[in-house]
Parts: sequence; structure tokens; C-alpha cells
Amino acid sequence: MDIATRRLRSQRLAGNPLDTADEVVGWLGAVQAQDYTAAVWALGQRTRDATAADVHRLFDAGTLVRTHLLRPTWHLVLPDDLRWLLALTAPRLRTALAGRWRELEIGPGVMSRAQDTFAGALAGGRQLTRTELGAALRAAGIAPDGQRLPHLIMAAELDALVVSGPRRGHDFTYMLMDDRVPAAAPLSPEEALGRLAQRYFRSRGPAQLQDFAWWAGTTLDGARRGVAAAGDSLASELIDGKPYWDADPASDAVLVPVAAAAAPGPAPPPPRTSRAPVAHLLPNFDELTVAYRDRSAADHPDGRFDPDLFAFGSILGNVLVIGGRVRGAWRRVVRPRSVRVQVRLLDPLSPAERAAVARAAERMSRFLERPVDIEWEGPRPGW
Repeated sequence: MDIATRRLRSQRLAGNPLDTADEVVGWLGAVQAQDYTAAVWALGQRTRDATAADVHRLFDAGTLVRTHLLRPTWHLVLPDDLRWLLALTAPRLRTALAGRWRELEIGPGVMSRAQDTFAGALAGGRQLTRTELGAALRAAGIAPDGQRLPHLIMAAELDALVVSGPRRGHDFTYMLMDDRVPAAAPLSPEEALGRLAQRYFRSRGPAQLQDFAWWAGTTLDGARRGVAAAGDSLASELIDGKPYWDADPASDAVLVPVAAAAAPGPAPPPPRTSRAPVAHLLPNFDELTVAYRDRSAADHPDGRFDPDLFAFGSILGNVLVIGGRVRGAWRRVVRPRSVRVQVRLLDPLSPAERAAVARAAERMSRFLERPVDIEWEGPRPGW
């Protein structure tokens, strides 16, 4: 079984999907989510039959929370994981952002006053949008112009002061973290690195140390320490002369508590053998593509690539994968009562592969609870 196929299985895109979106987040540890709609679909594809409405309900209830951590960008995480993940990753992120904060004239005094303002504005379980937090800053004599507001909010996230609240229509809100996320006993840095390494490699393996370091926003030394702390829950192997790590199926070690039904521990069993190809309409920044520094395992089988075909000019945009390999790009056009998926290919598909894409569109239809049809298109610049 090649790397691409094994990653489909470990990422729960093949073989053994989970029942609910929070189980998926528990399995993956963190899910990149600056594009919230894309992240919701990423979770849906890893469940048996969850709908978008199911995922939205979990988010609005606080079963899933969204904040800046790891690299940094927004991620969806479980509330029980948020405090130790922030404690592990926030110091490095604050150091990396210090130069930008100086450019924005966000010094310690401004940051302290801003956080006092946020704390007062959100007291008593209040939920405010970014615009409303900006108005509170301005009333307190702190300019929220340009990028100052998002960076001041990000600093408050990294300091464990604020976190996502329920959506208000199409707007996101913020709450005080202590009103949204339970208190938790702190972990030592080694314990936290071990948990993170075990989560990463069991859900994204086989992967290299450089992949884990990239995803976690740590150094290679930190990645090595994490693998060492994970102990015998992980195993290494050489693939094409390079060391890769994965969950050790022979190990009973369990380092990471996850949602009860998410079955922590060894990797899931192999999927049933099938000759039918499996296709996925992966969203922007899906963990199958974004979670690796070396993304070559997802390349087209013959290595072909056309940057004009893909959003962002890379495979981090909406991609069609078949058997875990990129075969084209897609985009969603929402209509009043249905959705059209426009697909552009790197090369022609076989009838069986086209049927697999049709099945992927059917899964999207069940997820969105509205009809989805496919429009096959030739190359068109400007996507």
C-alpha cells in the first residue's frame, strides 16, 4: 500500500469514517480552519453521514472551538485540548509575531489595555463580533484601524483570554475563554509534545519529522522530542530511503484522550479490498494536503501539474483526488436550490474514475442537504 493510500486511511477518508465531527477533530488533533466552510466540509468527509447543519450545531454549542494556534492560523480543536495546545505553541507564535506587532505599534501597554477592554466587554458570557470588539477598543481610546484589530484579537487568543463563540447569522463571535472552555491541569512541554506527536502521526502517517515540525509549528528538535515522548505508540520505517513515522499497530500505548467514540490508540484497520477507485472533493486547506511539508505523495501519478488550474496555484486549494492523488481542481457554485460542482482535470478520467467523482458529489449532496450536480470543464484561467 503506497503512502497516498495509507494516508487516506489514517486520515479517515477511507476505510473507517467516524460518526461525528467532534470525533474527527479529536482524531486529527486540530483542523486548519481559516476557511470555515471548507473546514466544515473537511470534517463531513471523514464522518459516516454528518451534515453541514450537524457540524454548525456542534460549533455553535462550543463542542468545537476555533482559534489561532500552531503555525499560526485558525484551527478547529476540542475544548479539552485547547489550553495545552496554546501553552505549547503560543510562546513561539508570540515571538514570531513580535516584529509585525512593532510595525503596527502594538506595544505591551496597548496590548494590556486592549485585553482589559475585551475582558470588560465580554464579561458575563457576552458574545461580540470582531466589529463590536473594534468599537469597544475605539471607545477605550485604542485605534482598531487596519490590521491592528485582528492582531489584538489574535494576541488575546494566544493569551487564552478569548475564543470563538457561536455564530450570529454569518458573523463569528468571540467569548471569554473561561466562559467557553473548561479549566484543565497543565502539561509539561514534553508531555504536550508527546501528545501532539502521537495525534499527528496516528492520523496523518506515514509522515516525516519535517512534516510534523511544519504542521505543529515547531523545530525539528521539537519534533524529535515529541516522537521520543510518544514512546512505543509510534513506529518508524524507511520508505524510498527516507525515515517515516506512523502509529504502531502492535502498541497498546494510549497517550491521548479523545472524544469517547473516536477510539484512541493504534491506527484503524485496513479498509476492505475494493477495485473501485475512491475520489474526494477536498476543500481548501484540507489536512490531506496542508498537513505535510513534503506533499509529493499527493502528486498526480505522472507528476503533471498546471498552476493555472488551481486556486492559490497549488494543491492547497479545492482539489479532486482519486486514490489520494491530485487529478484536478473544483469549485462550488451555490444556486438557490442546488449546488453545481465545476471540475477541471489534469488528464482524462476513466469511466470508473468518473463514477467515483459522481459518488463524491453524492456525498456532498447528503452533507449539504441539497442536490449537487457536476459540470466537467476544460481549462479556464482565473480560478
